[in-house]
Amino acid sequence: MYDYAIVGAGMAGASIAYELATVGTVILIEAESRPGYHSSGRSAALFTPNYGNPTVCKINAVSHPFFLAPPEGLCDYPLLMPRGLLSIATPGAEKELDGVAENASEASPIERIGAAEILMRVPILRPEIVSEALFEPGVSDIDVDGLQQGYLRGFKARKGELSCGTPVQEIVRQKGLWHLKTKERTIEARFVINAAGAWADEIGALVGAAPIGLVPKRRSVIVVDGPEGVDVKGMPAVDLVGSEAYFKPEAGRIMASLGDETPTDPQDAWPEEMDIALIADWLERHTTISIRRVEHSWAGLRCFVADDTPVVGFDLAVENFFWLAGQGGYGIMMAPALASAAKSLIMDGVLSPEMRAEGVLEASLSPARLRPRLAS
Repeated sequence: MYDYAIVGAGMAGASIAYELATVGTVILIEAESRPGYHSSGRSAALFTPNYGNPTVCKINAVSHPFFLAPPEGLCDYPLLMPRGLLSIATPGAEKELDGVAENASEASPIERIGAAEILMRVPILRPEIVSEALFEPGVSDIDVDGLQQGYLRGFKARKGELSCGTPVQEIVRQKGLWHLKTKERTIEARFVINAAGAWADEIGALVGAAPIGLVPKRRSVIVVDGPEGVDVKGMPAVDLVGSEAYFKPEAGRIMASLGDETPTDPQDAWPEEMDIALIADWLERHTTISIRRVEHSWAGLRCFVADDTPVVGFDLAVENFFWLAGQGGYGIMMAPALASAAKSLIMDGVLSPEMRAEGVLEASLSPARLRPRLAS
């Protein structure tokens, strides 16, 4: 019998398992053969402090110190590497930069630059599509695998148990305990933490919880070679204001996406041929890259609820059932802050002091906030 059974070993599950292993016995249950197989292993891997709604940005701010100085034993080096982000306005779209510039703060400055400097920083851009841009120096690459593996190592060092290839088939409550039934065994636990990503509503249904209205949305990505003779490694990431399209250096190549958000069922997502073709066409029209072949492509699911804010808290109708879901496209950035917040909610019923200092309140994350929306 365990104190905590966590369903889902992506970044959300691994991070809360690491935290809870200091206060009780924990089993981390993963349906796939390895942790982080779905969305956590398919992230664009950028820390963008001004990306997301105001609550998400506050949560990102709480995570930032963790990334700069990980706990001793989790990782021996910073998990962020400077990258920077250029948000470009095409001719005639300069006014759209104003809304982005409003996100600037002392901690996350944003500066406006002209066409000449844009082309100096990103020489592969076609000059005719460049007018003005905003540069955000605080955007960084995240070592996603380093973070995930660090959490798992720390979890195991704290005597936690990881069980992969173990889909949960049934969850029942008997005599004050949860019984999670799999093909091979039945796991007993005092609490169930639902960190099942795109499958979170399905896990909720197993315990009789009302759905949180989770919508998985597919986003497709390609990786291609840059132009011959151009070293792309030091370039910033680039997006176009007024769209979700972006590209960034990735291991000496260029990773690009249209930022598509195609609603889909929970699944092992793969890009469609048309999506790959559309990304390639967009990249060739905006840069000097001539794509001979797509070196690699993939798709991941970003899971949202109605207000695009994560769901963190106990279900009000189902005893000892805790939601940690709906992280959207921000889950990697928010993982350290949300794991600490979840532990604090489970143990003490309140958010961590760091979250409260940023103005994030329990009600803004609780699954209870979604019930009236769903009922209407």
